Amino acid sequence: MMDGRVKPSISTIKKYPFGSTKKKVGVLEKLSYANLDFSGQLIATVVNSYLMYFFTDVAAVSAAATGIILLLARVVDAVGAPVWGTLMDMTHSKYGKARPYFLWLAFPYAASAVLLFWAPNLTPTAKAIYCGVVYMIYGVLYLGINAPITTMLTLITSSPTQRVKLNSWRMVGSQLGVFIVNSLTLPLVALFGDGNDVIGFRIFIIIFATLNFLGTLFSFSHIRERVIVPNSQRVTLRKSIHAMNKNWPWFLIVGGNFLFWIAQQGRQQSMVYYFTYYFHNKGLVTFFNSIAIIQVIGIISIPLLNKFLSKSHIWALGLVGAVLGQFIIMFAHLNIIGAVVGWLIANIGSGIACSMPFAMLGSAVDYGEWKNGVNAAGILTTVGSAFCMSMGMGLAGALNGGIMSAFGYVANHVQTAHALVGISISFNWVTILMYGLAIIPAILYQRFENMEPTIIAALDKTRK
Repeated sequence: MMDGRVKPSISTIKKYPFGSTKKKVGVLEKLSYANLDFSGQLIATVVNSYLMYFFTDVAAVSAAATGIILLLARVVDAVGAPVWGTLMDMTHSKYGKARPYFLWLAFPYAASAVLLFWAPNLTPTAKAIYCGVVYMIYGVLYLGINAPITTMLTLITSSPTQRVKLNSWRMVGSQLGVFIVNSLTLPLVALFGDGNDVIGFRIFIIIFATLNFLGTLFSFSHIRERVIVPNSQRVTLRKSIHAMNKNWPWFLIVGGNFLFWIAQQGRQQSMVYYFTYYFHNKGLVTFFNSIAIIQVIGIISIPLLNKFLSKSHIWALGLVGAVLGQFIIMFAHLNIIGAVVGWLIANIGSGIACSMPFAMLGSAVDYGEWKNGVNAAGILTTVGSAFCMSMGMGLAGALNGGIMSAFGYVANHVQTAHALVGISISFNWVTILMYGLAIIPAILYQRFENMEPTIIAALDKTRK
C-alpha cells in the first residue's frame, strides 16, 4: 500500500491486464450488456409508464395521494442512491465491484415489482399506505440493480469511444424492452383480466418479472469487469464525496440528466391520460407507445454523429429535437397525423438525449480520479444515472398528480374542460420546459469534453 492506495494483486493483473481495457468488447458481451437494460425495462417501463395510472384508475388511490407517494419515495431514494454507490465502491468480490449486484438483487427486485402491482383488497387508507411502502422498497431495489449497469460501463472498458458504442448497444436493448412492454401491457392486461384490471395486472407483472429475473442472471454470467484501478478499491464514503469536489463535468451531467428525466417520465406518465381523456381513445396509448421504438434510430446514429459532432453537441441536439416534437404535438391539438409526426420527432430526439449522459458519466468519473485522486465510479454513476431517473420519475409524478388534482381530475369519469387543461399542461408544457432547461448544461459540458484526451493520457500513466 502506498499513499493510502490499494494495489491490485499480481493474479488480478494477470487476469485483467490494464492493456485489455482498450481491446474491443466481444459481441456476446455487448449483447449481454444490452440485455441488462432490456430485461430491466420489462419491469421498469411498466412502473414508469403505468404505475400512476394503476394507482389512480385501478387501485383507486386518489391523484393527490398518488403524487405524494411518488414524491415521498424519492426522498428515500435520495438516501439510497449514495448508499448503493458507496457500497459498490467498497465492494471487492470474486465477481468484481458492480457485477455481483445483478446476482444478489435479481430476485428481490422482481418480487418487489409483483407486490407493487398486486392491489390487495384493503380500505382506501390502508391501500394507500401499502402502495407507498411497497413503492419505497421497490425504489431502493431499483437503484441497487439499475445503478451497476452504468457503473459497469466504466469497468468494462476505459476507452471513451468504446463506451459510446457499448452504451448504444445498451440503449437499443433498453428501447426494445420499452417497445415490448408498451406494446403489450394494456392488451395483455385486458386479456388476462377479462374485464378485471386488478387480476390482469397481477398476471402480467408475474410473467414479466420472471422474464426480468432470468434475463438478469443470463447477463450476469456473460459480462466481465476489466478496468482495475489501484486507488479505487474499497473507496469510503468520505473519499467518494471527495471525488465530487469541483467535479464540474459530473455536476453538469447530473443536472442535465435530472431535468431530462423529469420531462421524460412526466411525458410518459401523463400520455395515458392525454390520449384517454383528451383524444377519447385509450387505444392510442398502445399505438403511440409502440411507434416510440423509432428512438432506436436516434440511438444507433450516435456513434456516426460522434465522428462529426462532440458528445456535448449531440446531447443538446437530441434535447432540441424533443422540444420541437412536443411543440408540434401541442399545436396539432386533436389532429392525429400532426400528433404522430410530433411524437416521432420528439422520440428520435429523446432517444439521443437519453443515451448521452450514460455514455458521458465515465468521463466524469475519470475527471474525478484525475483531479482528486479518487476513482469513485460507484457513487458518481449511481447518482448520475439511477438516482436522476428515479428522482425524475418521482418529481414528475408529484407535478402531474398535483396539477391534475388542482384542475379537478376525477378518475374514470368524463373530464371537464378545466381538467383537460391540466392534463395538457402536464403532458405538453412541463415536458417542454424541462427538456429545454436541460439544454443549458449540455452545452456547458463542451469545455470539459475538450480536456478528455489529456485526462485519459494522464490516467493511463497513473494506472500502469
